[in-house]
Amino acid sequence: MSIVPPAAAGPSSAPAGSGVGPLLRGWREQRRVSQLELAQRAGSSARHISFVETGRSRPSEEMVLRLAEHLDVPVRERNALLLAAGYAPHYPETPLGDPSMDALREGVERLIQGYEPYPALVVDATYDVLAANRGIAMLLEGVPDRLLVPPLNAMRLTLHPEGLAPRIRNLRAWRDHLLAQMDRQIALRRSEPLRALYEEVAAYPVPDTDPEPAGGEELPGSVPSFALPMRIEHEGRLLSFISSISTFNTPMDVTVAELAIETFLPADPATVKYLHTLSP
Repeated sequence: MSIVPPAAAGPSSAPAGSGVGPLLRGWREQRRVSQLELAQRAGSSARHISFVETGRSRPSEEMVLRLAEHLDVPVRERNALLLAAGYAPHYPETPLGDPSMDALREGVERLIQGYEPYPALVVDATYDVLAANRGIAMLLEGVPDRLLVPPLNAMRLTLHPEGLAPRIRNLRAWRDHLLAQMDRQIALRRSEPLRALYEEVAAYPVPDTDPEPAGGEELPGSVPSFALPMRIEHEGRLLSFISSISTFNTPMDVTVAELAIETFLPADPATVKYLHTLSP
């Protein structure tokens, strides 16, 4: 599956008309950093930080960016802070279909294709699937067509009662892991679309107990305990995967900052063997 451009991103979650001071204070409080600590990190003074937050002082463009960096503000929201301070956005948001993104698209596609037969996919900030390899297509076999209409959403496909959820043998633990992951992202990004997605998937019905392994099999004793595996049934076999998520270091573009590559590493020899039997 080739990379497809994401839907247009929603506006920043910053309240309309808010000045940069209240916004910076909100990020500082969310990060649980004192004015003095932030001032020391940014090479400023607690008095100046206080003046900025109360609107008594207008920060320079450089200071806005420096404070945003030390508060770990996402790239999209850094642009919102600059706009609130009266400056132009610093970070572009280049569509994935733009010719300047050719190298990125081709590199990511080669990466996930080279990971086959193991599953791998690329998602955006709201977990919409931008690209996936044949390993993911294998896991999605049998999912109703109405859930596969673009834009595909990884969280919705995984937790929907007609999606992968009935096949995930440790659904309750895996669901808790995914919801916690989304909750951390909401706290980091303050994303209303992501919060809406969280509320949707969290409301999906959950069985009181996890289903028994397919065909009465025992869970593999070789599954490592260093990370929570996803145990999923495929054609009567129980497969186990460890998930890993990669992002780009020091992104200078909003689009690139919000891309994530998720790969699923087989967690036991039986899963490795089975996936290689499916590989042409």
